[in-house]
Amino acid sequence: MPNSVRQIATNPQRFDVLLKGGEVVDPGSDRRGAYDVAIVGDRIAAVAPDIAAVPARRVVDVSGRIVTAGFIDMHAHVFDHGTDFGLDPDAVGINAGCTTLVDQGSAGGWTFDPFKAFIIDRARTEVLCFISTNLSGTLRGCKGGPAIQTPDFVDVRVLADFVERFPTLIRGIKAHGESGSWSRWGDRMLRMAREAGDLTGLPLYVHTGELWPVDERNRPDPDSVLDDVLALVRPGDILAHVYSAKPDGILGRRAEPSPRFLAALSSGVLTDIGHGVNFSFRVARAMMAAGVYPDTIGSDVHGDFFSHRNDATLDYSFCGTFSKLHALGLELERIVAAATVTPARILGMEAEIGTLRTGSRADVTVLRRLTETWTYTDAEGATLPTTMRFVPEMVVRKGEVIKSNNRLLRDLLPSAA
Repeated sequence: MPNSVRQIATNPQRFDVLLKGGEVVDPGSDRRGAYDVAIVGDRIAAVAPDIAAVPARRVVDVSGRIVTAGFIDMHAHVFDHGTDFGLDPDAVGINAGCTTLVDQGSAGGWTFDPFKAFIIDRARTEVLCFISTNLSGTLRGCKGGPAIQTPDFVDVRVLADFVERFPTLIRGIKAHGESGSWSRWGDRMLRMAREAGDLTGLPLYVHTGELWPVDERNRPDPDSVLDDVLALVRPGDILAHVYSAKPDGILGRRAEPSPRFLAALSSGVLTDIGHGVNFSFRVARAMMAAGVYPDTIGSDVHGDFFSHRNDATLDYSFCGTFSKLHALGLELERIVAAATVTPARILGMEAEIGTLRTGSRADVTVLRRLTETWTYTDAEGATLPTTMRFVPEMVVRKGEVIKSNNRLLRDLLPSAA
């Protein structure tokens, strides 16, 4: 802890912000209960049951609210303007309950500079990325043109050079292991991603479940794809879309997860929920019954793939995913950990974000519980009734209190437009 922060925490003259009366849920410091959270500058200065002796410039009453470290969305697409389907980072970040977003593969070596200049540097939300294996990033959508997500547009040395230049922003490598790429190039693209991960020391985030158009002349056996992927991932790598309904996905057509997949988890391979458009309650229940829970929560929020800058088709969100997991029976502490401390560790930022420990960055999410009947629908048309959902009321980002407008929380709020 810096000396200035230590002095503030042990002998403060005045707090800048005091969050008063909330229920703190902070797995990163093994703390849950009625605590106040005090902030000086952009740092957490104190967390205690009743902070009253030191005055604060601004007191925010969070009674009846849940207070956590700022949520970290491990899978978002926010290269607005640079890709057809990219969203405004603040619309799905600070205005949707998340203080940190990890863009998964929207930018590659050819497009990282504009991604940094126009997205990372301008957003109020913290934006990090797992850089795409291919140089073009994920240029997909109504712009059309020839496919360039191919092995011909991969240069591992260029990718490594960007990682060396921007180590605090590029935190991993985005890759794909699914039937579309398998039908065209087999595992060649994933092997290149593996080479990049080994060269840079960064984890892979591997998309699973059919995504790219399949060459039907070479469609792989859906049950074989996961085994091919598992041959190339290592402890610390992340498999995305753990509850996807796709037949070549992690569960696939099986009734329960494969022994080889379970062995990979035991070795240290991680999973992200990667909600997206293929999230399945049926698959979630089967995986949970086998003890498979997502290590992190990624929303996979993005706009429409087939029209330009259109978010009207987005009907899921990070906090909606959080709420669905609770409705499926996961305990609150486990879900909060997947939204905070675990992704922070994967990103190598656990001293800075993902916790409310004294001296950490003052990134905070404040949730209100809505206790009324609500029904979720999944990609297979199945429904999930609930009587509780969790809606972001505000965030604190580097010490600044920001009320979330929740414009894109259509899965949580009937008024969202």
